[in-house]
Amino acid sequence: MMDSVTGLITGASGGGAQADEGVEEGGGVRRRVPHIEMKLVPLEEGSEVTLNSDITAMMDRRKAAVYLTLIGLLIFCTAFLLGYVAFRGMCHLCVDEGDLIPLNDAAGVDHLPEGGVLYMAELRAMLKKYLREERIESTLRRVSRASHPPGSSEGNALAREILQNLQNLGMDHTWTDSHYATLQFPSRTQRNTLWLVDSEGAELEEILLDSEGYCAYSATGTATGGVVYVNYGRRQDFEDLRALGVSLNGSIAVVRVGGAVSFAEKVWLAQEAGHVGVLIYPDPADVPQDPRRLGLHSNAVISEHVHLGSGDPFTPGFPSFNHTQFPSTQSSGLPIIPAQPISANVASKLLSQLSGADCPRGWQGRLPYVQCVLGPGFTGPGERRVKMAVYNTMKPVLLNNIFASIEGKVEPDHYIIIGAQRDSWGPGAVKSGVGTALLMELARTFSNMVENGFHPRRSLLFVSWDGGDFGNVGATEWLEGYLTMLHLKAVAYFSLDQAILGDDNLSAYTSPLLADLIEGAIKQVEHPKHTGQSILSLVQRQGSWRNIVKPLYLNSGAYSFTAFGGVPAMQLHFNEDARSYPFVNTHLDSMGRLQELLQGRLGSVGRAVAELVGLMALKLSHDHILPLDVTCYSNSAQQLSATLNQHAAQLQSRGLSAQWVFSARGDFSRAARNLHEAIQNSDVQDERLARLYNTRIMRVEYYFLSQYVSVVETPFRHVFHGRGDHTLSALADHLSLLRSDPQMFDEARFRRQLALFTWTLQGAANALSGDVWNIDNPL
Repeated sequence: MMDSVTGLITGASGGGAQADEGVEEGGGVRRRVPHIEMKLVPLEEGSEVTLNSDITAMMDRRKAAVYLTLIGLLIFCTAFLLGYVAFRGMCHLCVDEGDLIPLNDAAGVDHLPEGGVLYMAELRAMLKKYLREERIESTLRRVSRASHPPGSSEGNALAREILQNLQNLGMDHTWTDSHYATLQFPSRTQRNTLWLVDSEGAELEEILLDSEGYCAYSATGTATGGVVYVNYGRRQDFEDLRALGVSLNGSIAVVRVGGAVSFAEKVWLAQEAGHVGVLIYPDPADVPQDPRRLGLHSNAVISEHVHLGSGDPFTPGFPSFNHTQFPSTQSSGLPIIPAQPISANVASKLLSQLSGADCPRGWQGRLPYVQCVLGPGFTGPGERRVKMAVYNTMKPVLLNNIFASIEGKVEPDHYIIIGAQRDSWGPGAVKSGVGTALLMELARTFSNMVENGFHPRRSLLFVSWDGGDFGNVGATEWLEGYLTMLHLKAVAYFSLDQAILGDDNLSAYTSPLLADLIEGAIKQVEHPKHTGQSILSLVQRQGSWRNIVKPLYLNSGAYSFTAFGGVPAMQLHFNEDARSYPFVNTHLDSMGRLQELLQGRLGSVGRAVAELVGLMALKLSHDHILPLDVTCYSNSAQQLSATLNQHAAQLQSRGLSAQWVFSARGDFSRAARNLHEAIQNSDVQDERLARLYNTRIMRVEYYFLSQYVSVVETPFRHVFHGRGDHTLSALADHLSLLRSDPQMFDEARFRRQLALFTWTLQGAANALSGDVWNIDNPL
């Protein structure tokens, strides 16, 4: 019996199978291997078993248990190791480099093992590897070789070329989006003119103007009046003039370029002040005017549109697909007075003859032979005035926006948009060439990355916009066409327009939601002028990196996306320390002049900008949870609360209370903090949960578009970045009258402003909280 039991374990009994001898691959002798066959053999009832056989059987069972345990451990360890290798890329906290992206086995990346993963650091290295300075320069040279305004043969040829190049990259999708928009151009039959006239209106002397310079969307017709010098045409400048008792009504304003005020804002404020016309000139104090040292010549003019808004002003709030299908209307931002750019020489001729009070301190420019006085009269015998005539004509033009996309693998319906203006009145090296060159290089680079193993989580959208010189018309018309769904789709927008104006200092004009992204990017990018040093290291010598973060401005390519569309947006600029690039919006804006300003560093500066935008887009397309700072607007609301507290006594005396805005601010801060904490304490690898969080994050900017004003009458509805009585800035300006000019304070208007802002903020807090049962509303 003992032999029988032992045979069950060893396979040596007659029931065991004998292993054959054979030959291994390669010719070696295959060793004999016992074939183990285990059978359960019941003991017959009544059989006799000795004590030794019992002990032997028990020992054999223990050996079997040990063998089975060892085999189990071996299987477990093998499975664990295989599982770790297969799934380590899904661990959110495993490495410091961020989430991992699985490699396509067929991707052919030779520096990674088969079945490996791309770390974020490797994606950054891949981005740096594929960017090419020479390609940026060659594209810029092609784009800026001739003037290419919208609707021209040159503009259409460039559009076809860009579309073909994007198609050749093998993008997932390429397409065009077309609109008929009404644009304004100089008349071909009547040129704009300027005259000195006597008191009866008789023309005494014609002052010759640049035939190519004009202000698009100026009112047409003639205007006659005395001349008043209004400095930069800022709101404060007009207030200073009124305080000095200068008569503005019926006069023509002469205003200098600059002062952080667009042409459109200058004309709008002059119109509000009572002027009947505006002449805008470049002063040597603001715009270099020595042609020997990269400056304008004294007869050059700077052209810019004067529509206080963006998009086609004759279809405000809705897209320009076909004018015949829409009611006849026009934007409230169109001026009703004529505007015309003039040269420094023309300005000097007019201002040198003015009489009147001396200019306030700081208003003196550098025009030769001009003693700064305000006007409106002229020196010498007889009464003289200025007569201006503008004959610009409107024309419907077919605009073509060009799109290409790389589709995301997890959230393809969420996309990061990178865009640039394509058209230009002149060669437009800075105005359109730089942005287009960077756009094409980023599209090519990301396409190459995809071919070599990069799988973006979200889609990347590359767009060449038409009609940019007329107020971002192409981009705004597209925004208007998709306004109801963009907050559900668009993660962020990066404008590449005018990104290179120098190579010294970087500025980031941005929505606060994107501000933290710039810090991470400038750590990784070398400064184009200082080899071996990051942009961050140089910025920190001058203070915090946040000093380079600035608010969006009206004429930027990014402004409409945030203020009108509710999409976080950013625009980068490299500027010079000592002098500005003076040729933007002139026919002198050439690649040669830009390269001369940069002392041959155009390629390296372009690469730095492309790398910055590429890194930020890469992070937005890669991370499981969108890296947008949802708490950023809490600080802005807190600042309002502090301002209201400073005026608490005056408000209380008028029966006004800031209680509700304080409550709304608290609700928003709590909702933002709770969302942040919930994300920190969640498994962000859970795709359903990550998508829920990302949806809430993406809508934050959209929440601040006021629902209480008309998109047609007040297109920039954002309460923090927009324009109009509903905005925080308008409320704060009105509130300041309680101390500076209490008689001008309008209580009814203030109540309305406070209500509009409060309920927009409260609505944002409620939406950010998530579901209705999460809203903090205790009984």
